[in-house]
Amino acid sequence: MRLDKYLKVTRLIKRRTVANDACDAEKIVVNGKVARASYDVKVGDIIEINMGARPLKVKVLNVTEYATKDNAADNYTVIE
Repeated sequence: MRLDKYLKVTRLIKRRTVANDACDAEKIVVNGKVARASYDVKVGDIIEINMGARPLKVKVLNVTEYATKDNAADNYTVIE
């Protein structure tokens, strides 16, 4: 699954266009490297989101095409 879509499906970022813009602005880092929106997310990846006052670091646990509001957070775990 594309990185921008994963960020939207898991509700880490509210809209896919915002996720795409964040990738273009180099605010999303995957496994220590700046990632493009087309990056293919895999289980075990470490995603760092450097938007806003507090950066967020998560580990990918699951990649699903669809997630409800209740189970969206089951796809990742917060590291920092």
